[in-house]
Amino acid sequence: MLSYFIMRLKAFCFALCLFWICFSSFTMAQQEASRPVKTLSEGAQAAFQVERSVAQVFGQNLFTGNFSNQPFTGFNPQYRITVGDKIRLQLWGAIENQSEQVVDPQGNIFITQVGPIHVVGVLNSELTKVIQQSLARVYKKDVFLYANLLSSQPVKVFVTGNVLRPGLYSGLSSESILTYLDRAGGIDPLRGSYLDIAIKRAGKLIETINLYDFLIRGDILHRQLYEGDVIIVGSRKSVIGFSGLVENPFQIEFFNQQVTIKDALAIVQPLANATHIAIERNQGLIKQVEYTEISKAIDQELILYKGDSVTVVADKIQGSIGIKVGGEHKGRAQYVLPYGATLSDLLVLVEPSALSNMPALQLYRESLAQSQHESLLTSLNILQAQVLGARSATVEEASLRNQEAELILQFVERAKKVKPVGQVVLDNSSSAVNTVLENGDTILIPAVSNLVRVSGEVLFPNAVVFDVKYSANDYILKAGGFSQQAKKSRILIKKANGAFYDLGNKPSRFKKSDYELAAGDEIIVLPDVDTKTFQHAKDIFQIVYQLALSAGVVLSIDN
Repeated sequence: MLSYFIMRLKAFCFALCLFWICFSSFTMAQQEASRPVKTLSEGAQAAFQVERSVAQVFGQNLFTGNFSNQPFTGFNPQYRITVGDKIRLQLWGAIENQSEQVVDPQGNIFITQVGPIHVVGVLNSELTKVIQQSLARVYKKDVFLYANLLSSQPVKVFVTGNVLRPGLYSGLSSESILTYLDRAGGIDPLRGSYLDIAIKRAGKLIETINLYDFLIRGDILHRQLYEGDVIIVGSRKSVIGFSGLVENPFQIEFFNQQVTIKDALAIVQPLANATHIAIERNQGLIKQVEYTEISKAIDQELILYKGDSVTVVADKIQGSIGIKVGGEHKGRAQYVLPYGATLSDLLVLVEPSALSNMPALQLYRESLAQSQHESLLTSLNILQAQVLGARSATVEEASLRNQEAELILQFVERAKKVKPVGQVVLDNSSSAVNTVLENGDTILIPAVSNLVRVSGEVLFPNAVVFDVKYSANDYILKAGGFSQQAKKSRILIKKANGAFYDLGNKPSRFKKSDYELAAGDEIIVLPDVDTKTFQHAKDIFQIVYQLALSAGVVLSIDN
């Protein structure tokens, strides 16, 4: 009896183990089936994705759901009526009738007193005419007809080949091939062809479509699809990459392994300022680069090969520059000078007026403004990172730092919107006139003034008539005095020519006259940043100082 019980127990344990093995295998299989197949390492997959995004194929942006998500609202004139289509009939005159007819399996619709009318295969544009002819055999006159197609037959179409999601897709026979390709995820940008898309019906080739006809000229074949049709995307042909000064900086597909530069540029469309091309030959073991003028390459019928990379650039010798002149003068507002011209070359052409303050001449340069802006953004990003990464030892400190961080981040966002003016300070020395001008420079000639402006942290920013006996404090008092946010020890003097001097920091290398106020100067009072309140007060003040010098803007932490 005991031995029998042991045998039964062993059998039960064996069955339990067998069940557990089968269940585990099934569960693992289910899990594996739900996961994407992973044949590449994580690093290789990341590199693969980067490659796909950087080297975009011409036409890749077609398939983003815009075709598959849009409902069909009309029929092209070349659509042919098929079984199952729904047609609306409107009769008037001797007969008043309105009905909706479905094309029966024999290809007919039925009208009382007229009988069946065969419409399968009739062009949509000819539908009214064909039905009217049948009516005319019964009703000789005074019967009028209007017919229109309400809906087409639902079909299922196979989409296969080099698409991202091959499969069987439902739709309407009147819908575009682009719709079905979009439902299949679009053409695989690494393997699929935009030039070779075949439509097969019952194993026979019906049509081959080239999507470049649609991308470049807007032409597309309105091929009517039937149940069981197959759309096959072929393998990618010869591909050449284009970048730089072109309308279409993509990988372009060609039928042939080689193509002339003229035919290639007709697709990529170089910009008006393009002059040269750099061709990187990627065939063989050695990379070779060719550089030539576009016009010369076209004349010589230069050949591009599969795998080449072409960069289109503007390589022009600077012949002349354009300079703007504004402010108080009697001459023109625009001047064209030879490349390498200096400020003295320009001043010979400028005609000052009686009110022109020539010693206070101001030069503004776009390239300097850009570099100032980049420097400002760097400082702001560093400050932002410091604020967001700051830690607190206690709950009370954390609450205080959160309030501080909110104010600082608001300050950072305001500061990022400030655009430096890019002023090149011209002193009164003889070397200033030898400054080489750049294309796009702006020269501003201030008018003679007897005013001193007061701005920044004062109660009433204003302009005060210059008085040789007045000090900086006197002018500040005339502007209502310091505001509560003012840092009284950091007052800037901006001279009429754009030079800045800090009254709170007088280095010995400057002359006393540099700090002396003159007509046309501006006094700028900087805001205070409390070192006890703000953890990053020095960094904030440095940015405030930077904004004042580069843009003439005083930005407070709490305004």
